[in-house]
Amino acid sequence: MSASLFGTDGIRGKAGDGPLREDRVSALGAAIGHVLKGRARDPIALLGNDGRRSGTWIEAALARGLGSVGFGVRSAGLITTPGLARVGRDSGARVTIMVSASHNPAADNGIKIFGPRGVKLDAEQERAIEERLAQAPDPIESGTAPVHDPTVEQRYLELLLKQAGSLDLTGLHLVVDCANGGGSRIAPRLFARLGARVTSIGASPDGENINADCGSTHPDRLQSEVRTVSADAGIALDGDGDRCLMVDEIGRLVDGDALLTLLARDLSERRKLSEDTVVATVMSNKGLHLALARLGVKVVTVGVGDKHVVEAMRANEFSLGGEQSGHIVFGNDNALIGDGQLTALRVLEALQRRKCSLSTLASDFQALPQVLLNVQVESKPALEDVPGLLELVRAEEAELGDSGRILLRYSGTESLARVMVEGPDRGDIGARAQRIAAHLVENIARVSQERHS
Repeated sequence: MSASLFGTDGIRGKAGDGPLREDRVSALGAAIGHVLKGRARDPIALLGNDGRRSGTWIEAALARGLGSVGFGVRSAGLITTPGLARVGRDSGARVTIMVSASHNPAADNGIKIFGPRGVKLDAEQERAIEERLAQAPDPIESGTAPVHDPTVEQRYLELLLKQAGSLDLTGLHLVVDCANGGGSRIAPRLFARLGARVTSIGASPDGENINADCGSTHPDRLQSEVRTVSADAGIALDGDGDRCLMVDEIGRLVDGDALLTLLARDLSERRKLSEDTVVATVMSNKGLHLALARLGVKVVTVGVGDKHVVEAMRANEFSLGGEQSGHIVFGNDNALIGDGQLTALRVLEALQRRKCSLSTLASDFQALPQVLLNVQVESKPALEDVPGLLELVRAEEAELGDSGRILLRYSGTESLARVMVEGPDRGDIGARAQRIAAHLVENIARVSQERHS
């Protein structure tokens, strides 16, 4: 395995390929166990998955590896990432592992690892696991299957209900899109238990339909359903339930930037926004900065990925952070885990405090036009090594001036380059994004050819 085994959110790839080949996964389980076992005499590992067909055999392979180094292994089966991490933390699991590729298609899968306190691994722990794998350990071909633990989902539900406190959703009609993923059973139950009338969509996982035209990456279906049934709001999770986007009663999307804005206002008005500061990433729309400035709230900007958001929040004891994608983190959670259902609960609490519609609650945020292109690339050379790219970007930025911005980066989990352009005119920024994307594709191919010639 290469030194780049871990991406921005654990390990991810095509199920059955590369690091997610069954033999490599079993060796990975043993390496994880060696690094995280510590001095525990009877360590427990808690596993779960988001419903992909490959999730079951990946769990089984991990269990063989973990069992070979003395772990007892339990499985929650279908669950969300935050649900598994929270229950793992509270139950004293030495390691908690979620088998999920989050918002990716069903053919992909991934492995997210949490330590004893429900916290994602740090860089040193990841390096230690990679070093053990670099020794080319043998795959673990036999061992005990994980023991199913049917109590995990209920324990997570009780945790969420406790965090909801006195929230009463009686009289509200909510459409909940579970992305045919880990939240498919629990999310409709949660909001119904709190009194809402719930219409569920994307809540029939079959192993192949996760994130397929549903969930937070495809909100069109939710928007249409909210309009059709005249619901008060819609909630969209992603495949593993750590993201949340919402739809207002008119059917308009309320993205992560809008959610951050309304949550920041709610916390600030109640004097619960630490340092009057929100942590956001470079992908956040400039409209977020403008809206929060009007509210007297500062923004700390970090790199893409919830890991960077969490690091800034932990270092400075900030109480709110998140991403445009809907990955929102609250500082009163010791593990600082993004949880889509908890995000929805906090928005619904703010809704009741303000006694208004979601469209009114979200009206402080006005997005600047933004174009984001996901460009398939065959390799990922340093952007400064792509001939003429930085010169082109500087020329485009000079023409935009202070009215917009351009951001280029590679995906940490897929073979994609992301080209983001913001500015006052959608047609203009779309043309700029297309020029940059075309240049990127053509010249990355040229760099690859030169390296192989």
